[in-house]
Amino acid sequence: MSMSIDKIRNFCIIAHIDHGKSTLADRLIEVTNTLQKREMKRGQMLDTMDIEQERGITIKLQPIRMAWKGHQLNLIDTPGHVDFSYEVSRSIAAVDGAILVVDATQGIEAQTLTTLYMAMEYDLAIIPVLNKIDLPAADPERVSKEIEEVLGIDRSEIISVSAKTGENVESLLDAVCEHIPAPKTSDIAETRALIFDSVFDPYRGVVTYVRVVDGNLKAGQKVHLLNAKRTFDILEVGYFSPGYEKSGQLSTGEIGYVITGLKTTSEARVGDTVWQGAGLESEEAKALPGYAKVKPFVFASMFPLEADDYPVLRDALEKYILSDSALVYEPASSSALGNGYRCGFLGLLHMEIVQERLEREFGLDLIITSPSVPFKLTLNSQKGIDQSRITDDGFYVISTPEEMPPREFIDLIYEPYAKVEIVVPSEYIGQVMELVQRKRGIQTNMSYLNEARALITYDIPMLEIIVDFYDQLKSITSGYASMNYEPVDYRPGDLVKLDIVVADEPVDSLSTIVHRQFAEAQGRVVCKKLKEIIPRAQFPIAIQSAVGAKVLSRETLSALRKDVTAKLYGGDVSRKMKLLKKQKEGKKRMKQFGKVSIPQDAFLTVLKRE
Repeated sequence: MSMSIDKIRNFCIIAHIDHGKSTLADRLIEVTNTLQKREMKRGQMLDTMDIEQERGITIKLQPIRMAWKGHQLNLIDTPGHVDFSYEVSRSIAAVDGAILVVDATQGIEAQTLTTLYMAMEYDLAIIPVLNKIDLPAADPERVSKEIEEVLGIDRSEIISVSAKTGENVESLLDAVCEHIPAPKTSDIAETRALIFDSVFDPYRGVVTYVRVVDGNLKAGQKVHLLNAKRTFDILEVGYFSPGYEKSGQLSTGEIGYVITGLKTTSEARVGDTVWQGAGLESEEAKALPGYAKVKPFVFASMFPLEADDYPVLRDALEKYILSDSALVYEPASSSALGNGYRCGFLGLLHMEIVQERLEREFGLDLIITSPSVPFKLTLNSQKGIDQSRITDDGFYVISTPEEMPPREFIDLIYEPYAKVEIVVPSEYIGQVMELVQRKRGIQTNMSYLNEARALITYDIPMLEIIVDFYDQLKSITSGYASMNYEPVDYRPGDLVKLDIVVADEPVDSLSTIVHRQFAEAQGRVVCKKLKEIIPRAQFPIAIQSAVGAKVLSRETLSALRKDVTAKLYGGDVSRKMKLLKKQKEGKKRMKQFGKVSIPQDAFLTVLKRE
């Protein structure tokens, strides 16, 4: 039986990380009796991956259908971390309203603002919710005032709840039915649905998560994907409860799943339109506005610890990408680490999660090189240059130091900048400004959320924030600061390629692109680390950091000394000198022809970010 469209409410929960989205989703599931209390064996029912449960974070968006007072409520729980804002934007495009959760102890944080602006762009109805009112540290009065002043939302609209105890959750459900509009209908007679996520099921093939915009979807129908130009027969349709619950059909305005029988999610891309009607070539086949294609802006190479595992890594990535459309990869090889893949991620947390999931789910041991960002170069000569790297606007794009052409070919290097919003208690403003200036940041704005907290906006080179900026920020503000960032543009920078040279041989895998002012300090750190790790040989080994032909720092690993005179007892000193001279010549010859093998641990230690 399909629900009347004016009784359907589609909404998502948005908030800063750790403000209680998934716990609130649990309470909504419980209060609406979607699952019985005995079925809810763990907290965060919608966080289905082990890694989500362990880290206490949401990584994948997760839909569920609930019933409340004659209404059908379709909820999508979204991640809060900045690296997964792509998941949030997809959820927002599939719904008509959003519950904005603000922690009553912490107030508005950086991502609260970002996700709210995103929801406003899509013109969603917003229901502001004050969570964690049961905590002793909660200050609902101060935070309500903050919401009113900063977000421009009337205080009378704010609903105070405790997601942990379930206090006042019923009135939140009533507000959803009252304030979030029913799905809009259009005058298109054909069936159209928007794919907002797709996952791979080993037994059933690709399962797409859809929001039906016009018409009905039923099992057995022949449908088309307008962008991918594919046609398939629907095997099954249904809704989320939170598992797959088979139903007769999905009607206009409903959110559910469609089992396609396709073999890869690349055939059913997120943002594509499922169309049922005249063929793909017909005039009426109009695609729904989808999503901007996701752009990775942190790159790193991934290599298996054992060279024999390369085919396993290849298969693992092919399977992994079925459930994570934001990852991009291409084959790469390194003289030191063998064959692997160059991967593009949305941020460092995304990189960590990908690495951890590959290691767990496919039993791999991986090495990941230092993260880097894409750079744009203008060249004065294109002799011997890889033409495929040149963009339409004439820039040469690189994402690893090895791809950098010789210095004499380069006119200018442009690096990506990000707009960073930091919410910080007033007493830490000085330390934060000092940190950001060290990272070459430019302040663009500063405003006070209230007398105790400020919102500071900066433009910072992405290169400076991808490694340990967030950790340093948390450390100097005793964990109270929060930040959000988004890439803005490219600007020229004085950047150089820092080479590490061991025994006169450059080690490609340890090269990095750095700002000229930091090159010497960074080179010293790497050389010191390598000195501790590289095993000593029969000859001295020079470890140097260099930019071009200019050596910036040097460490020397002294030779092992074998006592060749041990067997001599007394006698003429000239015998002793003769043996030492012979040893010296041997060492000189070894130094000329001896090769230094750098152990795998050396790469791991140097690549480990401090």
